[in-house]
Amino acid sequence: MSAFAPDSLVLNRKLPLWYQVSQSLRASILGRSPDASLRLPTEEQLAAHYGVSVLTMRQALKELEEEGLISRHRRRGTFIEPGARRSAPRRLLGSIDAIVAQQSGERTTVLGHGPQPVPGELAEHFPDLREVVTYRRLRRDAETGEPTNWAENAVRPEVAAAIGLADLERWPMTKVLRDAVGVRISRITDTVEARLADPATAELLQVPLLSPILHYTGVTYDEDGRVVDVARIRYRGDRFSFTVTVEAD
Repeated sequence: MSAFAPDSLVLNRKLPLWYQVSQSLRASILGRSPDASLRLPTEEQLAAHYGVSVLTMRQALKELEEEGLISRHRRRGTFIEPGARRSAPRRLLGSIDAIVAQQSGERTTVLGHGPQPVPGELAEHFPDLREVVTYRRLRRDAETGEPTNWAENAVRPEVAAAIGLADLERWPMTKVLRDAVGVRISRITDTVEARLADPATAELLQVPLLSPILHYTGVTYDEDGRVVDVARIRYRGDRFSFTVTVEAD
């Protein structure tokens, strides 16, 4: 069994450190390889890895424990819960690692991809393009196999040329863009709204036609201010909720 190794993290000093660390560690836990150890490094080792205090690390671990992803045992250590549910509420707090964490921990199937004319509703995001490369993916609960959401990503062609389908089956698009392709992401804008399931969504998510869904739109910008990706994700309304936390200055 291979050792568990958390991803690296570049901290944003404008956001609570414990929150950034908890979201990064959450993504690492949900995206771990099947043979990875369930035992986490010690608090001290994790604190050194992320470059934070032990107190901050302890607060981050408390967040994951309350979510049911880990359990902590005195003298034995901290362990990943093998049966932890992946459909906990999404928490939005302005961190790229938070976006990655929100999208992690599910089994992903690429349904199709290829170039297409820029859809009319996305024209404002790609004013300089005639075509984008679209990826359609279905995500299932890693344990039950139940469909949880499906996503459409519209990506700039020059960026899409560097995307591997195997990476998209393993990682969320945000992580692929940042870590595999090397896009320097400056920001992501999120919009969540209630909608009714259309025929395609009802079939893919195995829900009744016109049943409630959560429709998420995420627009990803690079360091030059260009839109590189627009994600449109349909979540089952009976499986997800979104929580927004506003921190005081």
